[in-house]
Amino acid sequence: MKFGIDRLLADPALRAPLEGRRIALVAHPASVTEGLVHSLDALAACSGITLSSAFGPQHGLKGDKQDNMVETADELDPTYGIPVFSLYGEVRRPTPRMMDSADVFLFDLQDLGCRIYTFVTTLLYLLEAANGTGKAVWVLDRPNPAGRPVEGTTLLPGWESFVGAGPMPMRHGMTLGEMGHWFIKHFGLDVDYRVIAMEGWEPDTAPGFGWPESRIWINPSPNAASLNMARAYAGTVMIEGATVSEGRGTTRPLEVLFGAPDVDAKGVLAQMRAIAPQWMTGCTIRECWFEPTFHKHAKTLCNALMIHAEGAFYDHHAFRPWRLQALAFKAIRTLYPDYPLWRDFPYEYVFDKLAIDVINGGPALREWVDDAGSVAGDLDSVAGRDEAAWVEERQAFLL
Repeated sequence: MKFGIDRLLADPALRAPLEGRRIALVAHPASVTEGLVHSLDALAACSGITLSSAFGPQHGLKGDKQDNMVETADELDPTYGIPVFSLYGEVRRPTPRMMDSADVFLFDLQDLGCRIYTFVTTLLYLLEAANGTGKAVWVLDRPNPAGRPVEGTTLLPGWESFVGAGPMPMRHGMTLGEMGHWFIKHFGLDVDYRVIAMEGWEPDTAPGFGWPESRIWINPSPNAASLNMARAYAGTVMIEGATVSEGRGTTRPLEVLFGAPDVDAKGVLAQMRAIAPQWMTGCTIRECWFEPTFHKHAKTLCNALMIHAEGAFYDHHAFRPWRLQALAFKAIRTLYPDYPLWRDFPYEYVFDKLAIDVINGGPALREWVDDAGSVAGDLDSVAGRDEAAWVEERQAFLL
């Protein structure tokens, strides 16, 4: 099984169009070869490759920035003497000066397969910056660790943001290489675009499904610590818009349905089973306790529910993390009608909307949770329609 970077390094014919051109690399800590050499070092050592700049997305090229909305500055790479531009600092869109630094942009980011994970938006912004300029963008494709399943409501017009690149559901089931093709068609972009596709990726094959067992998991961002997190993320990321903890400040962030000092986990679990047990399949849920060292409820003992979408508990086709997380919110709201569940703060530079709505690309999920008379079928009908439409729309772009 070969990722795009490994195929590019191994095949001189694939690299031939790069000779004599200035090359930029968009990368993060998980941008490594099968031998765990960082792509920047591997490309620098490769004949015919002239690196002229590098770019880091959210959390930085080094992946050292822990939380959201913690910016990274531009710097000069001490080894290769090339500028390293931040796409999560003063700007999130590449500037003309940044684009002038190279002729071909190699995009080599490991994604999680979720609309809100900002690397997919960074790809769109790079394509838009290259639109009509003659600059080339190549995606060195990597697996979608969540595989092909699709889930969630479609982002509504007017709700675009850095965590909402376009009208797609939360869990899109595509690779970034495939997504680039969709962006170009959907937004009518004129870009010299190429995908160095993977070889031997089998997203429907057990046990790894989206993630091949032969490859080591490396955090693409500080809190993406495991394959279990990657599978659960399309649901658990919504906790960033809630007052309960997503486990930041612990060793297993974004693998819990919530953590809080004033919420009874056993009671929530019982309510979940009463409201929509059909949304709890494909994994197991375990009560646990944690005390975050920082972030929400820091240094306070929290009761929590942890998701295990792994091992013998995991059913790839049955697991629906977006519905599972919606169900946890609904159960908390049922048990505690007046609980201040929704976090009101600027989320990814959106100042005039609730974070939970920005995350979902519209208010439908929050309104369903807060409506005492709503039932599981109400959310299912809205999301199911959007999911079916996306499955049909993306078909032409799957590699």
